[in-house]
Amino acid sequence: MAKICEHCGKKPQSGNNVSHANNKSKRRFSPNLVKVRAQLPSGEVTTMTVCTRCLRSGAVTKPVAKTA
Repeated sequence: MAKICEHCGKKPQSGNNVSHANNKSKRRFSPNLVKVRAQLPSGEVTTMTVCTRCLRSGAVTKPVAKTA
């Protein structure tokens, strides 16, 4: 699975692990992704992989649960 948010396009960034002795080695910062059922503006419900920031901000809307 590609670590990319399907809504905002956020993807992993690179940086350094820095030790107490100031030694540096490369590392990756991955976005916090969640698989969620999302409702598109057209009303269609689909499964998307989105970052938690998109969920928290309300950029991705979850469908209303049907009551039986």
